[in-house]
Amino acid sequence: MLSNPVVISIIVLLALSLLRINVVIALVIAALTAGLCGDLGLSKTIETFTGGLGGGAEVAMNYAMLGAFAIAISKSGITDLIAYKIITKMNKTPTGNNLAWFKYLMFGVLVLFSISSQNLLPVHIAFIPIVVPPLLSIFNRLKIDRRAVACVLTFGLTATYMLLPVGFGKIFIESVLVKNINQAGSALGLQTDVAQVSLAMLLPVVGMILGLLTAVFITYHKPREYDVVVEEPTTKDIETHIANIQPKQITASLIAIVATFATQLFTSSTIIGGLVGLVIFALFGIFKLKESNDIFQQGLRLMAMIGFVMIAASGFANVINATTGVTDLVQGLSSGVIQSKGLAAFLMLLVGLFITMGIGSSFSTVPIITSIYVPLCLSFGFSPLATVSIVGVAAALGDAGSPASDSTLGPTSGLNVDGKHDHIWDSVVPTFIHYNIPLIIFGWIAAMYL
Repeated sequence: MLSNPVVISIIVLLALSLLRINVVIALVIAALTAGLCGDLGLSKTIETFTGGLGGGAEVAMNYAMLGAFAIAISKSGITDLIAYKIITKMNKTPTGNNLAWFKYLMFGVLVLFSISSQNLLPVHIAFIPIVVPPLLSIFNRLKIDRRAVACVLTFGLTATYMLLPVGFGKIFIESVLVKNINQAGSALGLQTDVAQVSLAMLLPVVGMILGLLTAVFITYHKPREYDVVVEEPTTKDIETHIANIQPKQITASLIAIVATFATQLFTSSTIIGGLVGLVIFALFGIFKLKESNDIFQQGLRLMAMIGFVMIAASGFANVINATTGVTDLVQGLSSGVIQSKGLAAFLMLLVGLFITMGIGSSFSTVPIITSIYVPLCLSFGFSPLATVSIVGVAAALGDAGSPASDSTLGPTSGLNVDGKHDHIWDSVVPTFIHYNIPLIIFGWIAAMYL
């Protein structure tokens, strides 16, 4: 296993990332490592990597348009108004227990936002650069550790689609998990449905809930102060700014937000949705047409990192798929060397972690592993419910805690607007510890006792 090109490249990627090497550079080096260890040769590796970059272009364009839309919303003043209302509430709230209560109330609201982004308003991470940046000054006043906020956001982005068959969860559970498991198990007498998958994923998600509570109430509960380079405006300055916000600006913001979300749902395109929002802002005079270039450039600066990481991750995944590493990992489990049921469950989960971190998508991991995992689980005597749990958890492992996952890149995009939140040490490492470790533990328990 340690000689597998996928495993080696993931280790290289994580090691470079932990050394604070830029994630894009780390992905390129990891891709070269995977290609050379997978006997592709240097020229073939480079060709495969560059050939896969186009797969991330659409995602990058989505984030660029999303960034421009976030800038336009900030110009409307609605986010400043929301922040002002919260600050006013804070100033009226006594210190001590009530202030702590207010802090955890904000965590609860952010959890609801991130859960809703997967189903009620399935915009995924689109809400983060809109909602989070205006709250940073409030986080600073409350001395909130932003690593806790990253864990809160990532929980809603990942646990939700694993458990609830609505929105993105409907795609993951019904269109991916159920479909592939039934195809692999049809000849073996194993058939599952949406209700059974949700039941099988319940215990692993309980593990994630415990990870979330640990992050919020234990690991990152202590006050943390951030050095603010730019002096925050005084309350008087804020009140003057708020007084200058016209009803037309609020109306434009509400119409633009609703229209953008509705268009995205109808067209399944963040690009078109963001464009509609920008046009509405321009028609209401929030910004002049000649300022559209500045708006888009500021949006690019806001979201450029995510875009480039996703492009590089697409090239890296293309190299991974071009090697035989993924196939060897999966088929190696069925070699007959493993005799222990418990060890087999653990290794299947671990291999799923490496595959998902390698190809960058839990949705894409399921078709790769089911053809081997389903018959392997049945041969070891795992129940149908345990088999479903192993496949589902093996696929979900690695989404949280991956340097190239939008489940970690999204929170970073909102929390690092002022340059005070490191992607690797403040988003990737905390979410990896608090979610992947519980998923392995509770996924293993589910496999052994369901």
